[in-house]
This record gives sequence, C-alpha cells and structure tokens, in this order.
Amino acid sequence: MSRSMLSEIERGNANPTYGTLWHLTRALDIDLNSLISGASEERGDRIDLQPENLTPTIRSADGSCTLQILSPAGMVPLIEWYLLSFEPQGKLISDPHGAGTIEHLHCIEGEIVVRSAGNEMRVRAGETARYAGDVPHSLTSVGTGAGPVGARAFLVVASGEVGSSTTRALIRPK
Repeated sequence: MSRSMLSEIERGNANPTYGTLWHLTRALDIDLNSLISGASEERGDRIDLQPENLTPTIRSADGSCTLQILSPAGMVPLIEWYLLSFEPQGKLISDPHGAGTIEHLHCIEGEIVVRSAGNEMRVRAGETARYAGDVPHSLTSVGTGAGPVGARAFLVVASGEVGSSTTRALIRPK
C-alpha cells in the first residue's frame, strides 16, 4: 500500500478494503475482529459477537455470488468459512489455493454444480461435497428457487496444513 493511500485512510478521506485492513492488522499484530468491534485482546470467559453489519461481505467477479466471511481474520492462513448466496445461475470461479487445500461445501438451499480437477458433481440441499481446492474449481447455482436466491451454502476452505492425510487421500486418491 502506498504512503499516500495510508495517509488518505488515516485522514478519513478513503475507506480501506477488507483485504487492506487484514494486511495492516497482520503487520501490526492486531486481531482484525477486535479492531472492528472495538473489543479488547483479552479472551476470558466471554462470548464474542460479530454484528451482521460488521460481517465482511465480498462478491464474485461477475457479482452473481455473495460471500459473507464468517471466519476470524487470524485463521485465514489455515481455515476460512463463508456463507454463500448465489443468484439463479450464479457462479463462483476460483483459482487454485495452496497445495493440499480441500474445500467443504454444504448446500442449504437450491442446487450447486461443483467442478474440480476435471470432475463435476451436483450437490443438493442437505448434502456436503468435499473436493480439491488446489486446482482450478468452480461452483454454479442450478437452483431455480423463487426470488433472487438460486442457492445458498456454507463453504469451508481448509489449507493443506489442516486435517489428516487420510482425509486428503480420500479426496485426492493417488
């Protein structure tokens, strides 16, 4: 980030993206969720609440899929989880993640076609698909539900550092 952009943010003349905030808080060794919510670093016996209006939201490149980021920023290198909302026929196309990354998609409404490593599978409401995330992959809503939502799902992205080698072997047989 340029010094001029940082200065604009400090003066309140520019709003940083979620990614920019994440990088700044990592550099300063500050928890992003604590910064946003104003919570202290002390964990104790309390329950942390992330208000809906402070839950980071991003959109796919074509705008047909909304991703609510549910995972704490500090866990991003290991595991991420999202609530996905697809427009009818909406798509989420992903470049490969790090080696050994596995995605876990649980469809809660509609139907989603998962494409990964040359394979394709239709996932219906109530079903969970696990697939390689370290290759180009995509999710496409094939739901024709009434209203603006074609499908909804929870997505967990687990880096190669998470999970057992047995789980990875089941998904990526040799």
